[in-house]
Amino acid sequence: MPMNVPARSGALDLRPLSARSVVLSLLLGAHPPELPARELARLVEGFDVGGSTLRAALSRMVAAGDLRRTDGGYRLSDRLLDRQRRQDDAVHPRTRAWEGDWEMAVITATGRGPAERAELRTRLTALRLAELREGVWVRPANLTRALPGDLDRVVQHYTARPARPPAELAGTLWPLQDWSATARTLLAHIAEETRPAGRLTAFAAVVRHLLADPVLPPGLLPAGWPGAELRAAYTDYQRDLIGEVRARVRGT
Repeated sequence: MPMNVPARSGALDLRPLSARSVVLSLLLGAHPPELPARELARLVEGFDVGGSTLRAALSRMVAAGDLRRTDGGYRLSDRLLDRQRRQDDAVHPRTRAWEGDWEMAVITATGRGPAERAELRTRLTALRLAELREGVWVRPANLTRALPGDLDRVVQHYTARPARPPAELAGTLWPLQDWSATARTLLAHIAEETRPAGRLTAFAAVVRHLLADPVLPPGLLPAGWPGAELRAAYTDYQRDLIGEVRARVRGT
């Protein structure tokens, strides 16, 4: 069964952004992930978040361990830096030339409860693996990353070359046409959306969609695959958003 199946082809996952979501979206897109308090306040004004709402959200986020205070500002906590790394990798995936090999991860641990099994599935999916059959996860070996070492306790990994045609196999593992259709719908939506809050909401959906991109070798993708176009749109948005607001803050 294909992994990461959306609700329906072309459907948009546009979730209303709370003050916390706005702050996290801004900091996750900033490098380094830290902003002065004055700059952060100026940023969120454009997304319909008032000063008192922001102060309450920041207090809760510090208490919850999402943020830590710095001299005059706020920074993502260490716990959320891993989330930023996953987001960065979704926007700028690290790939290598594909020579036909596939990664294979076989779950060998037994006696795990439902919560542990669900967590492992989530981790393997985040590594852009897809489940070929129960306990066997595969993908083309075109990513420049190794599986985390702690997975060795529950997973054995191999290199394989399936006899099945690779493009056909990829089409059974991932909903490529659905992913492409949703990406095209997102691109059309962000081209028409002009409200700052609406654009931030849309680009938060772009990031979530990029996290579900299997990042396959070009030869295994359908014609007209919009992955690079969607990544370029997000990169341009982040550059313009941070650059423009910082310029305004320096000018005040």
